[in-house]
Amino acid sequence: MNHDPFIVSPGSKISLLKDYNPAYKDDVLEKSDGKKKFKTEIEQLAIYQHILYAQNTHAVLILFQAMDAAGKDSTIKHVMSGINPQGCQVFSFKMPSTEELDHDYLWRSVKALPERGRIGIFNRSYYEELLIVRVHPEILAKQNLPLIPENNQIWQQRFEEINNFEKYLTNNGVVILKFFLNVSKEKQKERFLERIATPEKHWKFSLSDVRERAFWDDYMEAYEQVFNHTSTEWAPWYIIPADTKWFTRLVVANIIRKKLQELNLQYPQVSEQHRQRLLQAKEVLEAEE
Repeated sequence: MNHDPFIVSPGSKISLLKDYNPAYKDDVLEKSDGKKKFKTEIEQLAIYQHILYAQNTHAVLILFQAMDAAGKDSTIKHVMSGINPQGCQVFSFKMPSTEELDHDYLWRSVKALPERGRIGIFNRSYYEELLIVRVHPEILAKQNLPLIPENNQIWQQRFEEINNFEKYLTNNGVVILKFFLNVSKEKQKERFLERIATPEKHWKFSLSDVRERAFWDDYMEAYEQVFNHTSTEWAPWYIIPADTKWFTRLVVANIIRKKLQELNLQYPQVSEQHRQRLLQAKEVLEAEE
């Protein structure tokens, strides 16, 4: 699968409306075939995750950003369905607590970073500081900053800080994968109406979700600024079409699997002394009556 249609080339200036189609899917791939490919992807992903855990050298940090109803939760659920829970952790970042507001904006994310050998998933992330905070500047006013730069310099400052933060992580063995699930406004409306019509999904719906639709264009502009300034060689953004869920999941699984494959992961090599102990243990076990 070619990732070029989905990746934001570092240094490029993209337009979500012109350059990325939320309804895109591979026209030559039928849904049934796509599901078979997806099954193969997650089986291979589970193998690589096991070696990642055993090798204990790299960590993988996967970020999901999206508008509401783009399918973040279901994508995480399906793509990571074959993963050993011991090697994976998921954090969902919501409105900051009082304690979190008394720290710098990256503090709560740093606390949640995956250990070596593990896959960490952020359902929303520190990028909210460049998205909802930008769309709703009253949130920024609650962060008790000593000085807020004028003329939007705060966002340029945070672009630089986040790029440096991600470079620091990659230098220390953390592989960063950043996914934006690109849902159309029309498909979001359809999924909202489905949630309202389905009692089992009522818990997933809030009136505030509808209110945020009024800021759709503001969010799209904020996202474009994020992609244009924080898609780097060490941590590029992937913009995944999200109007067709099975295709979204297949693309995400394929990208994660390929990234793990590129790490050339290996099971740890044991010493000759350890090998001799294994042989001794085998003799003891085989000698049992």
